[in-house]
Amino acid sequence: MNFWNNLRQRLQEIKGLGVIGFGDITGGVISSIFWFYLASVIEPSEYGDIHFFLSMAAVASAISLFGTHESITVLTAKGYKIQSGLNIISLGISSITSLFLIIFFQRIDVGIIVIAFVINTLSIGDLLGRKQFFKYSQYNILQKVLTLVLGIGFFYAFGPSGIIYALAISYSGYLIRIIKTFREVPINFVLIKEKSSFLSHNYMVYLIGSFGSQVDKIIVVPLLGSAVLGNYSLALQVITVLTMFTTILFKYLLPQESSGIQNRFLIRIVIIVSVIMSVLGIILSPIIIPNLFPKYIDAEVAIQIMSTSIIAIAISTICTSRLLSQEKSKFVLIGGVIALSILVSGILTLGSIYGTIGISISFVLSTISKATYLSLTLKKYGSNKN
Repeated sequence: MNFWNNLRQRLQEIKGLGVIGFGDITGGVISSIFWFYLASVIEPSEYGDIHFFLSMAAVASAISLFGTHESITVLTAKGYKIQSGLNIISLGISSITSLFLIIFFQRIDVGIIVIAFVINTLSIGDLLGRKQFFKYSQYNILQKVLTLVLGIGFFYAFGPSGIIYALAISYSGYLIRIIKTFREVPINFVLIKEKSSFLSHNYMVYLIGSFGSQVDKIIVVPLLGSAVLGNYSLALQVITVLTMFTTILFKYLLPQESSGIQNRFLIRIVIIVSVIMSVLGIILSPIIIPNLFPKYIDAEVAIQIMSTSIIAIAISTICTSRLLSQEKSKFVLIGGVIALSILVSGILTLGSIYGTIGISISFVLSTISKATYLSLTLKKYGSNKN
């Protein structure tokens, strides 16, 4: 009987993960086609400028998101009807941060995409928390298709300045989801107050994590220029593709583990896949970059260096999922602070001396430090130390 129960659970795991995986892989491929194509037709400095403004918008959206998608996923998976209250708070703050960026940069597109990022994040948290994996995949693929179609269309119609407008419009499908959530879930600020400790800790985790993932791009432009950022951004895009399976696993594991379901089999698989992806990044970079992206030659070595961090990223993802599912976001917050401190100090020192290579080394050091801290913390404080 135990054999059949275990087999049934494995099949359910594979089915749920497969649905998320199909959506993320399909969406990731479509998105990568767009970004790689864009890199091939514009200058590294233009590619860097686009990513600089997207990074500023991402940080502004993180500031706005008191209801992070991890918080919504965990609490929704546990049966709490908290989505609408967190949505209204986050959307209210995002209208302020959006207006600030519009005034500061004199660019309406940057302000619009802040709100688009917020709507996207809130919707994803709700869909994953309800374990509506098929709907999540539908929304994700639709957004990526719109990114490709509108992105290329706006580029040829308006030049590089049209790209961010196209990206903002691509998230419009998630607006329908937000409206539906408001209709289905009553606004409950009392529940938000009851969960304020977890929400606050997780907000800081998300804020530091988001800032940590964007600060490199924000610092590089004034320090080393847009062309260096263009090369580094292309390298990051490649690493995003190579860590796609790890990202998929996190989206599946978080609601599962929040419901008390363990998935050791999948964790073993993601470690094996991460090793393979790391090796592929090192081997394929010297072949792909000179032939497909000759203007981005500095990205070649950057990809090889950053590929060594893929296993550490996988370990961090697994530990983060386990700790957040146990509402121990404080430790994830500390791990994020450690990684951010090392990344910033590394960019300011190694980046200033070695350029793209120095930034890449800093990226690796920050990911390894975070993985080390989180794994040791989980071993010591996790409810399930296996």
